[in-house]
Amino acid sequence: MNFNEFGIDPAILRALKEIGYVKPTPIQEKAIPLVLAGRDLLGCAQTGTGKTAAFSIPLLQHMGKPAPGEPRPIRGLILTPTRELALQIYENICQYSRYTGRVAAVIYGGVSQVPQVEALERGADILVATPGRLWDLMGQKLLDISKVECFVLDEADRMLDMGFIQDVKRIIDKLPRKRQTLLFSATMPQEIADLAKTMLHRPAQVSITPAATPVEVIEQGVYFAEKAEKRELLKAVLRERNVPQTLVFSRTKHGADRIARDLNRAGISARSLHGDKSQGARQTALKLFKEYKIAVLVATDIAARGLDISELPLVINFDLPNIPETYVHRIGRTGRAGMEGTALSFCAQDERPYLKDIEKLTRTQIPEKEWPADMPVVPAPVETVRAVVKSPSRRKAATKKTQAVEPAPEKKKVPNRRQSHHNGPTEALAQKYPKPAQTPPSSRSSRRSKQRDDLSMDISTPRTRELSEEAAARVRAKIQQKLAERAAARQQQMAQQTPQNTEEKKQRRIFRTGRGRGRKRTPAKK
Repeated sequence: MNFNEFGIDPAILRALKEIGYVKPTPIQEKAIPLVLAGRDLLGCAQTGTGKTAAFSIPLLQHMGKPAPGEPRPIRGLILTPTRELALQIYENICQYSRYTGRVAAVIYGGVSQVPQVEALERGADILVATPGRLWDLMGQKLLDISKVECFVLDEADRMLDMGFIQDVKRIIDKLPRKRQTLLFSATMPQEIADLAKTMLHRPAQVSITPAATPVEVIEQGVYFAEKAEKRELLKAVLRERNVPQTLVFSRTKHGADRIARDLNRAGISARSLHGDKSQGARQTALKLFKEYKIAVLVATDIAARGLDISELPLVINFDLPNIPETYVHRIGRTGRAGMEGTALSFCAQDERPYLKDIEKLTRTQIPEKEWPADMPVVPAPVETVRAVVKSPSRRKAATKKTQAVEPAPEKKKVPNRRQSHHNGPTEALAQKYPKPAQTPPSSRSSRRSKQRDDLSMDISTPRTRELSEEAAARVRAKIQQKLAERAAARQQQMAQQTPQNTEEKKQRRIFRTGRGRGRKRTPAKK
């Protein structure tokens, strides 16, 4: 089966042919006829299976070509969890709609909203948005979604993981009741299933593979290594595999920066990608990686969804994720569109429970990999080596480390002179001004866990309520003023480029001295 059999508009088929789309993927083959028929859809498919084309092509088909002078309200709304995924979907829709005359726009947080508002004022048929910036502009009365005919909620399970589900529900309440709704998710937790029941009307269901099952073409493997050994192991694996592109996942932002610095010092070009990076820095890193100008991209789970890198050969989990579904999304960056790929993981002793949960979810036992031959011996405490090494393939190496490393002798404690001479007053002050109780480690770790990387992906914080009319009017006036200033600056720039002004600049010769400006140059005396 090919795209010609769907009865798609020739303008869309022409764009698909130029991109290289000939045969639809399984989810496109099942979903496109249902969406063209106007049915609501509940799609459960892994990332990288072609979901974007599955909903974008029917959306453009329903709209057709615009008539002269036709108003352009937002008729299609696509909601995504991350900026990267929003940009990717926007670029794909621009490719599909190249010859249809339809216009798409994208809005996301972390950047100025003025250019985005300017694009919306020019008119957009399809809007791709993240929840934070969308709700922000709706609260400022700068965006109207009352004319939406088709609503697409992409990566719904990721929305749930990032805590955006309440914002999604508030946005859905503002949509017209008579609409077509498409919901796509890689996994189907109970809360997403409940949301689907409330927002979908007699939906058709499309499931390509069992939920949370990795793509079969991906070769998986695990190295059992402690934290002190992971850095050297990563360098050895990269040298052994010798592939042009590798995506490395770290659990923390600080860890991603540290891994990238360590690789660069070792002569392996690398960049880090996480939520603390500016939007420009993130786009630059992705561009360099896609153009093969850097060999390794070290990312947090911010990049586990939405990155579409064709023919990515290798993904390495430097830190195993504590959520099993995240592992599926990470390794889904490779093996896309039927291509082969490899996903390797480094597992420390305290990460063994995470590995068991992943194997239970994926119903697959991940095989252990042999260490590279040129892997250097990393010193480690004797107790740690004896406690963690259980694999037969590492007993010999662990024995060498145990023989080579000896515990350091204990240092003698030197009494503090001030404490020895002033114990009395010190104890009295301690009783009078007791120290505040220290926060237990468990609460500190839980507080850190709340500050997850994925929560900072959409920097524009969603508003919990709409703005008042007075506040919205002030914001709109401010935006309009900025837009007017930009338009005036452009007009002034165009006026300065007239032929008359250009000729005057050629005739006038102005030089600058330390005593003043604007003095005409006089010819030198002969």
